[in-house]
Amino acid sequence: MDHSGMPGMVSTVSTVDTMGAVLFIGWAVAMWIAVAVLAVGNRKSVKPWMYKLAMGLIGIGVVGQVGHFQEHVTQAGYWVAHPYAPAWMTPWADSFARGMGQVDASKPALGMEILHLTGNFIFLAGLVGIAQITHRVAGQLKARKWARMGVWMQGVHGIEHIVLTASVAMGASRAIGLSTWFGAIDPGPALVTYRVWWHFVANLVGTLILGIAVYHLWKEKRAVRESFGLMEHEEGAAAPAGSSHVLEPVGRL
Repeated sequence: MDHSGMPGMVSTVSTVDTMGAVLFIGWAVAMWIAVAVLAVGNRKSVKPWMYKLAMGLIGIGVVGQVGHFQEHVTQAGYWVAHPYAPAWMTPWADSFARGMGQVDASKPALGMEILHLTGNFIFLAGLVGIAQITHRVAGQLKARKWARMGVWMQGVHGIEHIVLTASVAMGASRAIGLSTWFGAIDPGPALVTYRVWWHFVANLVGTLILGIAVYHLWKEKRAVRESFGLMEHEEGAAAPAGSSHVLEPVGRL
């Protein structure tokens, strides 16, 4: 077990490990590019294609968080069965971490920290997508309210992962952050227990918030679609030939 109280990466790294790491990081980068496109687009006139982009971003974010959360569920389950053993990761997560750890092979825990940092930012992008897709609707939608709550929470969680990753990258003997009690807990079962359950609870709460936000987004989808002019497009297509129906953008900028 390494100094962080989490598993270290073995030295052998396969091509599959490397490709998986590149694709996973690419996934996160692509999602944040989509976030940037939506942020810029929301400052301009309404475009129906932005609705599809935002929905795709949200859907991929949900899929990513389901995978991310199951990793924390399996870690917690492994702890229940083996409370005094080193922390455990699923084989696919371990593969991603080995690939990411090539950034600096002298720091065994770095790949695992980069992996969890990347997973958190994929989750955060999905929540930002909900905030973006509801941006044009006048009034306060429940979906937007819950999404903003999630963005704040996961933003703080993201800062925690940045600190953990940066501390290891800069050569700290163990990851430093709230989930390691700022390095004050010695490596061993106590550190593993605290960190595994800290991140499990944080992701459980975040996942519940995401689920509630998505639920309200589905219930409020008509108002959201109208804000992108999609209902007008549908009504225009259904209108009799020769009718004069002019599409006007709906919602605030």
